[in-house]
Amino acid sequence: MNLGLIGLGKMGNNMRERLRAADIDVVGYDNNPAVSDVADLAALAAALPAPRIVWVMVPSGAITDSVINDLAGVLEAGDLVIDGGNSRFTEDFKHAELLAPKGISFMDAGVSGGIWGLKNGYGLMVGGKKDDVDRAMPIFDALRPEGPRDEGFVHAGEVGAGHYAKMVHNGIEYALMQAYAEGYELLDTKKDIIKDVTGTFKAWQRGTVVRSWLLELLVLALEQDPEFEDIEGYVDDSGEGRWTIEEALANAVPVPTISASIFARFVSRQEDSPSMKAVAALRNQFGGHAVKKAD
Repeated sequence: MNLGLIGLGKMGNNMRERLRAADIDVVGYDNNPAVSDVADLAALAAALPAPRIVWVMVPSGAITDSVINDLAGVLEAGDLVIDGGNSRFTEDFKHAELLAPKGISFMDAGVSGGIWGLKNGYGLMVGGKKDDVDRAMPIFDALRPEGPRDEGFVHAGEVGAGHYAKMVHNGIEYALMQAYAEGYELLDTKKDIIKDVTGTFKAWQRGTVVRSWLLELLVLALEQDPEFEDIEGYVDDSGEGRWTIEEALANAVPVPTISASIFARFVSRQEDSPSMKAVAALRNQFGGHAVKKAD
């Protein structure tokens, strides 16, 4: 099995390594020549046997647009492009329409797993035609976690469905992180009662209904910096949370918890807070997202 992989940043490079460990022959391209296997997209296409599969793993928006537009000029009929970045689902329709006249298929893949994906595997939500999904399944199987396929992979629907599912996933993620963070602040302010905040969270990891991977990551972050002294309580949002709320408004679906978590992030940009430090630490743990160091 052969794959072209464009974008070898934090996730893309780990994905290349995991795929190669599963005997997928990966040709990677990045604008950083130190990590790239080929000099440009034309060389990438030339290095892959036809019909080709090319996975795009670059930042959403203008960069993804540019890459897919350039791929349209170097790929051929019968090839398949998969956008595995965090594009908005409406962009998928545009990209599929751009490639279709050239006979190039398109799929979208929502990917979750962050910097831990190399070891643990990636949760995958894909949108596209069944024939294209079946064709790319060895790649999905190599990337997903071990265990039953349906517990780490879903063909969510037609083009756009993968990124729509990932958008909602991230909206839920925002709310879960905010709940843990608010709990942290409440525990941390009652030091006369709670003597071991980190230990309290750690004790919830088995047997309780709030156990989760996010909880494990919060414990890891607390063990590294119990008072979050090295992190400012400033938290960005990468788009999916806002898009989730916009979809909720368009469809008259109440999402008060997700909405509140977004607004809490806006508060974090106005003043430092313990709960926002916890959210910042969580984002750094699971995704390697940048944090602002405290003065």
